[in-house]
Amino acid sequence: MPGIILLLIVAVLVIWVIAMYNGLVTLKNQVQNGWKQIDVQLKRRYDLIPNLVNTVKGAMEFERETLEKVMEARGKAMGASSIAEKAGAENMLTQALGRLFAVVENYPQLKANENILQLQEELTSTENRIGFARQFYNDLVAQFNTKQEVFPSNVIAGFFKFGKAEYFLIEEAVREVPKIDLSMKK
Repeated sequence: MPGIILLLIVAVLVIWVIAMYNGLVTLKNQVQNGWKQIDVQLKRRYDLIPNLVNTVKGAMEFERETLEKVMEARGKAMGASSIAEKAGAENMLTQALGRLFAVVENYPQLKANENILQLQEELTSTENRIGFARQFYNDLVAQFNTKQEVFPSNVIAGFFKFGKAEYFLIEEAVREVPKIDLSMKK
C-alpha cells in the first residue's frame, strides 16, 4: 500500500512538472509569435514608406531633409537584429514619420493630393496595427516573465533554463510631439 501511494505521488509530480513545462513552452512560443506579428506589420510599413516618400518628393523638393531622415530611419529599422535594437530603430522611424506627417499637414497642395492622402491613411492604419501588435506582444512577455518568477513554476523555469523575454519599449523622445519649422530659413 505505501508503495502505491508513493507511486501516485511521483506520478502526480511528474504530471505537474510536464504541465508546468508545457505551459512555459506555450507562452514562449506565443511570445515568439507575437514578435513575428509585429514583424509582419513592420514589413508592411517598410513597403509603404518609399511610396509615400516618392509621392511627396515631387511636391516638396525643399523638404529633402525630412524625407532623407525618414528613409534613413527606415533603413536602420530594417537592419536591426535584436528586439532592443529594433525597438530603438522603430522609435526613430516613428519620430521621422511624425515629422513627415506634420509637414504634409502644413502644405495644402500636399494635403489635397489623393495619392498622398491614400498612402498616409495606409501608413496610419499600419501604425495602428503595429501599436496593437506591440501591446499584444508586451502582454505575452509579461505573462511569460511572470510565470517564470512565481512559485512553483519558477523552479521548473530555472531547471529548464527558460530566459526572460524582452519588452518592446518606446523611448521618451517618441512620446513628444515633433517640432516642425517651416519658415524655410537656413
